[in-house]
Amino acid sequence: MNEEPHPVMVFSGTAWEAALLKSLLENAEITAYLKDEIRGYMAPWHVSPGGTDPVKVLVSSVDEVKARIVVDDFKAKQQSE
Repeated sequence: MNEEPHPVMVFSGTAWEAALLKSLLENAEITAYLKDEIRGYMAPWHVSPGGTDPVKVLVSSVDEVKARIVVDDFKAKQQSE
């Protein structure tokens, strides 16, 4: 039973974090999209309770496992700084 590919959210954060992660995913040959990029920057409280982590990074379900590796590495590097 093959499942139809669908968008999967792999990260949510600030506009610059999401843009940086999108770039890292694209370097790993994973197509990524930002959700609420403009509204998350201009009025984050409109897209997220309290305005925290308003911009979402989406990938195809086909690339989810590969993308999660990149996301986990990104988060680990953020915490080490």
